[in-house]
Amino acid sequence: MESPAPDAKLEHARRLLDAQDLGLAELARAVGLSATHLQRRFRQAYGLSPAEYRSQRRLDGLKQGLRAGHDVTRALYDAGYGSPSRVYEHGAARLGMAPLAYRRGGEGMDIRWSVSDTALGLALVAVTARGVCAVLLGDGAAALEASLRAEFPRATIERVDAGRDEFLAPRVRAVADALAARSGAVPVELVGTAFQRRVWEALMRIPPGETRSYAELAESLGMPRGARAVARACAGNRVAVLVPCHRVIRGDGSLGGYRWGLPRKQALLEAEAAGRKARA
Repeated sequence: MESPAPDAKLEHARRLLDAQDLGLAELARAVGLSATHLQRRFRQAYGLSPAEYRSQRRLDGLKQGLRAGHDVTRALYDAGYGSPSRVYEHGAARLGMAPLAYRRGGEGMDIRWSVSDTALGLALVAVTARGVCAVLLGDGAAALEASLRAEFPRATIERVDAGRDEFLAPRVRAVADALAARSGAVPVELVGTAFQRRVWEALMRIPPGETRSYAELAESLGMPRGARAVARACAGNRVAVLVPCHRVIRGDGSLGGYRWGLPRKQALLEAEAAGRKARA
C-alpha cells in the first residue's frame, strides 16, 4: 500500500491535534515523519508549530465554552487544560489577546470606541468586551471613524464619550500613556489570520527602545525567507503602538513604511529610545 503524500501527512497531523493532546515526538510517530521534518513542514503549511497550533486550539475551545455560558472550571477541562494553573503556564495574558473565530468583517462583534487627543495627535481607541481591538492614529475624528467601520463593516459599533465607559476609559488612558512612551499594559484582542497573529505577538515581544528588521523578525518565527510576508502582516496591524509595528525597520536601518505616517513612527522610536536611556 502506497504511503500518504507529505501534504496528507500534515493534514493528518492537524486532525490528530484537533482531537488529542499529543507532543511533537508522539505526533511525528503517528504520521510517519521525523520530528524535525514535521515541525518545519507544519509551520510552513499552517503558519504555526504543532505546539502553537495545539495551544491555540485549547484557547479557542476555552473561550467557546465561556461564551456558551459554561462555568470556568468546566470550560477549562473541556478545552483540554488539566488544571486552572495550566492556563497561566501558557500565559494568562493570551486569554485577552487570543482571537475569537470571528466571521469576515467583524460580524458578531460589539465594539465601543472613543477618540482621545494624544502626544502624537488624535487616537481612536476601540474595544470589545475582551480588550482593545483597534488603535487608529490620524488628524480627524470623522476619518478615523470611517477607517474603523471599514475595518469591521459588519460589527455593531457605538461611540462613547471619553470617560463615560468604565471599561473603555482606562484603556483610552493606557493608549495615551503608550503614545507618550510611558509604561502601562492593557489587554488586546487580535483579530486576524493565524499567521498575522503570530507576527503581531512577536512584535509585542520586542522591548521598548529596541528595533528589529523584517528579516530578523521572520527569522525569529522560523521563516528565514518570509520577510515580505512579515511586512504584509505588519501593514495589516490595526492596533497601533500596543502592537508595536513601529519597532520594525528595514535591514539598512531606514524606517520603512508605517500605516500612520513616518513622522509618527520616528517620534515613537525616539521617545522609546529616550525612555530606555533614562532607565539605564
